Amino acid sequence: PPPTMSLLAPGPDNLFAKIVRGEIPCNKVAENEHWLAFLDIQPLSKGHTLVIPKCNVQRAHEVPVEFMATFGPFLTKVIKAVVPAGMPYNLLQNNGNEAHQAVMYTHFHIIPKPDANSGLQMEWNATKPSSEELAELAAGFRKAFEEGQ
Repeated sequence: PPPTMSLLAPGPDNLFAKIVRGEIPCNKVAENEHWLAFLDIQPLSKGHTLVIPKCNVQRAHEVPVEFMATFGPFLTKVIKAVVPAGMPYNLLQNNGNEAHQAVMYTHFHIIPKPDANSGLQMEWNATKPSSEELAELAAGFRKAFEEGQ
């Protein structure tokens, strides 16, 4: 059965928080001090794996820097373990309801793409901003970045 709303909401009763604490079992792929990787129970393809931090935060920018410092090497090793060599795959991470985040706990999807009909299916609704609009937007982002926001 699908998880109850309390398991999807942020907080200590969240599904992934309970998995980290060992209160709900998972099919573990890999684990270290800061991260846990396990198979998705509703996979889009064979090998669909979730990678979660061992801290209960809702969005990617809330993950502590010390956790993120170990993320790249851990993620790379998990991808190599679950995605056959040469196979395309998607790395997906959603932040917030409007961005299609269902479980309100930061998580990353590794979704193998063995063929056009399996794995992640999506539509890319690209816009066409002008060069001036892009330059202005980038300048604002640079300023925010430099100010540490």
